[in-house]
Amino acid sequence: MTPPVVLTVAGSDSGAGAGIQADLKVFAALRVYGTSVITAVTAQNTRQVRAVFPVPAEMVTEQLTALVEDLPPVAVKTGMLGEAAVASAVAAAARAGLLPNLVVDPVLVSTSGARLGVVDAIERLLPYALVATPNRAEAAAILGRAVTNPDEMAEAARQLAAGGPRYVVVTGGDVDGPGLATGGGEAFGGAVDALWTGTEVRLLRRPWVPTRNTHGTGCSYSAAIAARLALGDAVPEAVAFAKEYVTRALLGARSWALGGGHGPLDHHDWSGAPTGDRSGSSSTGRLS
Repeated sequence: MTPPVVLTVAGSDSGAGAGIQADLKVFAALRVYGTSVITAVTAQNTRQVRAVFPVPAEMVTEQLTALVEDLPPVAVKTGMLGEAAVASAVAAAARAGLLPNLVVDPVLVSTSGARLGVVDAIERLLPYALVATPNRAEAAAILGRAVTNPDEMAEAARQLAAGGPRYVVVTGGDVDGPGLATGGGEAFGGAVDALWTGTEVRLLRRPWVPTRNTHGTGCSYSAAIAARLALGDAVPEAVAFAKEYVTRALLGARSWALGGGHGPLDHHDWSGAPTGDRSGSSSTGRLS
């Protein structure tokens, strides 16, 4: 059977742990055909982003045009957009109906701490998103206030949905983020995400994975959501699957020694890491 096409619009990560490279790994692992539009080229490794070279908005538009003419996507995810002009070019394609099942990962800061985007660029695209997947720091930057615990994550998801996305999942796995007690995810009772479904907030919980190899978790999460949407999942099921997929990828790479900083994930299940349920389910709670 011909695989569905899933498009990633993001920056290139020379270390291959995040960005375009991570997205394509996820697509391959989940058995969809990945295509890509590159918005920037970065010089980075597991320790730092040394340089960022933006791709002109005109070239982003040319890439999009070439792909939708011949390889129209069933689902799309965006990551690092960088400049407002690039976000406007992507938003124009979304407005024209060329980017179905759009998942927006509002990348603002890399795992190593480098700034990769601006809030204004993200806000241009949010009205066209089916799903938005900010982490706590990104949600806080967009809303202009702190997002430090599950209750605030739930409220942030509701507020961000008012800006256009039908679904918003605020992820809480950023162990080094502001407001999280030292010692890992114990303060949250594990790795907690808040999903706004349009009528309620569901809290998705998985056990905390103690590891330094967390580079590309956000990219992988949103890419997995897009892949499952292309395969026919409804959004809540796609998000639950992505949560389980990223947990398993973290478990698989938890003892890897690739680089000296935040290493990559085990996207292809090379380690065969055990986890609770390979179907993609995760424990949930609901807030009305």
